Amino acid sequence: VPVDGSHWLSMREVLDMLRQKGHEVVVVAPEVTLHIKPSKNFVMKTYSVPYTQEEMEKDFKAFLHTSFEEGSFLERFLKVYEGMKKLGNMSSASCQQLLQNKELMTYLEENKF
Repeated sequence: VPVDGSHWLSMREVLDMLRQKGHEVVVVAPEVTLHIKPSKNFVMKTYSVPYTQEEMEKDFKAFLHTSFEEGSFLERFLKVYEGMKKLGNMSSASCQQLLQNKELMTYLEENKF
């Protein structure tokens, strides 16, 4: 279960190498992602989340923009904190949706994940 962003970009190379060595790779990811896309090098299992691609991209861009804004340390800290809370809430909602997805959980259990 990858984390989107730079973590995924690093993990992707490892998955490609595992595939080259003959391993079957299964990636479990939310339907809405920044960088996690289907590939011939792995099987991708997705699950729905309670936010759209546009909402996620908007919040992520706002967070990045806020991180580089000018202002006092306290103002910047509070804005970054609020942005992190939004992104954290999305991540938490994604995890909850994954765990509540009975079909995907059954697949993972049956395949001994």
